[in-house]
Amino acid sequence: MAKLILASQSPRRQELLRRIGVSDFTVLVPHADESYDPSLSPEEIVSHISRAKAAAAAALAGPADLVIAADTMVFLGDRRLGKPHSEEEAFDMLSALSGRVHTVCTGVTVRRGDVECCEAERTAVRFRPLTAAEIHSYIRTGECMDKAGAYGIQDRGALLVEGIEGDFFNVMGLPVLRLARMLERFGLDLLGKESVP
Repeated sequence: MAKLILASQSPRRQELLRRIGVSDFTVLVPHADESYDPSLSPEEIVSHISRAKAAAAAALAGPADLVIAADTMVFLGDRRLGKPHSEEEAFDMLSALSGRVHTVCTGVTVRRGDVECCEAERTAVRFRPLTAAEIHSYIRTGECMDKAGAYGIQDRGALLVEGIEGDFFNVMGLPVLRLARMLERFGLDLLGKESVP
């Protein structure tokens, strides 16, 4: 029987899949080459990496299995903000984001066998101006250390955000509407009665 495979260990992506009615899926996270050409645009970078993740998972999956892979990055101008490696780095990132608009891009790839669909979503996020004390208080919550850009909009990081333009769920790491439309091309209707491929 064909399986739905999520090529991500992100608990947020797993939660979002369940929220939209996809409860029967397998998590498979094989090693993928996530290097990229720095001259690529943000959308091209995340698309390239999500394709690599999907290909690595598809190589271990059955030919009828449906693989979902995603990659999310935060960009402040031309600067890519990954996951902070220390509280000091988290402070520097959040200080840079304070009072400014940044971009969250997610590349999503859906693949079955050699057939794939890859798209990217972009959301603009505006931070309110933050004091050093507020940034330190947020860092002490511990929720920033495993998140690109050093914040999670779905938790207390929402208190840092003044507004967004675009898909909220994209900022969490998975643009669910775009994903649903991509899955429809593979015969999976999330609003229908079936929730497995």
